[in-house]
Amino acid sequence: MNFRPLHDRVLVKRLESEEKTAGGIIIPDTAKEKPMEGEVIAIGSGARGDDGKVVPMDVKAGDRILFGKWSGTEVKIDGVDYLIMKESDIMGITG
Repeated sequence: MNFRPLHDRVLVKRLESEEKTAGGIIIPDTAKEKPMEGEVIAIGSGARGDDGKVVPMDVKAGDRILFGKWSGTEVKIDGVDYLIMKESDIMGITG
């Protein structure tokens, strides 16, 4: 893949949701909610502050993150589904 997000944007791949509940019930695709956890694939260089200096990103490629349910824009690159979102849409880094 040859894609680099600009400024404070992040390219994220959603992590797969669970196929079964804790009790063993299989969840059909139509009833699954889209996961709000993903892996950072690529990051931009950072946003510019009021002083014109680039503010570095807090996340890096490979981080597992949590984001809001409606965050980001869905895109397909090389046949794979990704999300592009601003760093401010990320709630936190897991693990």
